Amino acid sequence: MTEPEVPRIEFPCDYPIKVMGETCEEFREHVFTVMERHAPGFDQTKVNIRDSRKGTYQSVTVTITATGKDQLEAIFIDLKTSSRVRMVL
Repeated sequence: MTEPEVPRIEFPCDYPIKVMGETCEEFREHVFTVMERHAPGFDQTKVNIRDSRKGTYQSVTVTITATGKDQLEAIFIDLKTSSRVRMVL
């Protein structure tokens, strides 16, 4: 039995990246710095920030124009360099 083929992403495309971490300015600045480094000029109107129920954590969703798999991998690796980041989706 063969595994079903994973759908491939056609680049360039709009690609949402969700980052979850501690609620603090340092966390949000890290996310924006990484996005600007790897997707310069990303549309800041396509950013959504949500607080957790108790306000301890935040999710920051940024939609970028992804140019390729290497770019996405670099973003994920770079985002995880902060101890404030808990998860990247």
